[in-house]
Amino acid sequence: MVILRRLGLHRPELRAWALYDWANSPFQSTIITAVFPIFFADVAAAGLAPATATARYAWTTTIAVAITALIGPFLGAIADARAVRKRLLATCVTIGAVATALMVFIGRGDWTLAAGLFLVSNVAVASSFVVYDALLPHVATREEMDRVSTSGYAIGYLGGGLVLALNLAWILAPGLFGLPDTLSGIRLSFLSVAIWWAVFTIPLMRRVPEPPALYPDGPRGLAALRASFGQVAQAFRELRRHRQAFLMLIAFLLYNDGIQTIIKMAAIYGAEIGIDRNAQIAAFVLVQFVGIPCSFLFGMFADRVGAKPAVFVSLAVYVGISMLAYAMTAAWEFFALAALVGMVQGGSQALSRSLFARMIPAEKSSEYFGFFSIFEKFAGIFGPAVFAAAVTLTGSSRPAVLSIILFFAAGGLVLSRVDVAAGEAAVAGQSRTE
Repeated sequence: MVILRRLGLHRPELRAWALYDWANSPFQSTIITAVFPIFFADVAAAGLAPATATARYAWTTTIAVAITALIGPFLGAIADARAVRKRLLATCVTIGAVATALMVFIGRGDWTLAAGLFLVSNVAVASSFVVYDALLPHVATREEMDRVSTSGYAIGYLGGGLVLALNLAWILAPGLFGLPDTLSGIRLSFLSVAIWWAVFTIPLMRRVPEPPALYPDGPRGLAALRASFGQVAQAFRELRRHRQAFLMLIAFLLYNDGIQTIIKMAAIYGAEIGIDRNAQIAAFVLVQFVGIPCSFLFGMFADRVGAKPAVFVSLAVYVGISMLAYAMTAAWEFFALAALVGMVQGGSQALSRSLFARMIPAEKSSEYFGFFSIFEKFAGIFGPAVFAAAVTLTGSSRPAVLSIILFFAAGGLVLSRVDVAAGEAAVAGQSRTE
């Protein structure tokens, strides 16, 4: 129990909440990062020119991001107003898990089916985060949020890493598992992700209580949907009045743009300088397992120095990563950079989530996390654009890697203006006057 308390997992509802990170992370590691993109290019888009296949995959990803960003605030408004957070989460998980399971039926050349299922499952998992993140201030006290949030990321790394390792074993050595070929291993990996996601969401459904409705006597059905438009507009006006939380969103948009650019461009940059695909996949697995202890440690570190200084440390490491990537020439350096990313990725994301949660009203957390979702989804748009522009101007990706530092510097500058204590005091004062 002492260890669980240090990790922020000493109550059943805290463990059940954090377990959703464990549930959904295999989708991130297998479907988004390591397996499905290669499957889409080699199997689903067979017969298409490589550039065409890449473009269609990129457009599918972009459309999914846009849809999630548009519906996030309305999803949050409905969840807060009618006390249906868990019901909406269950709906997202059901739709996403079914779409992921149906990927086993994708055949050669079925790029339309593959894109459609990838789009639906992406929107479902991203939408589920709006509701999941919004439950944090309801299950944890303000003093517990940093540890609980980082522990969720650590458990997620473990779940994502274990399932990805098993999936890669099926794919690389199908005969050892009684599978006829690599393609069967890939299809089984999709099914395993769907089952894992659905099964390990159950503890949250059972153990985490549903927070009370903001408007228990409000409209229902289509009327509730229409009312959500007004609620979103009002919530945005209120968010802007919560100056510290709004500044935190701006800072997060900037530095997370740099983080997402590193994630999205790592594979293509590695390929450009001669890192083979198997080494890259192994490096992605390394990120998962390095992230487990380091996410826990970041939570403990934040307890000692504060969440905001801990985020500054992670941004400094990311600046170092960018500088080392500029000079990288060998595979072992790619692995070293992967280890560094694993050290800070979970901590920076988790502490950003908990910092924001501490500066918003708990009763409107879903609405506000709907806006958090917008800023999170749009992060990663400007970074790749700057990266591409730098490559175009210089003819090399190396200077482009250094350009990412601008996002960490700008995000850090805005973060330095965030007064966490003032943000928490403003929320506490509002709660006392209502």
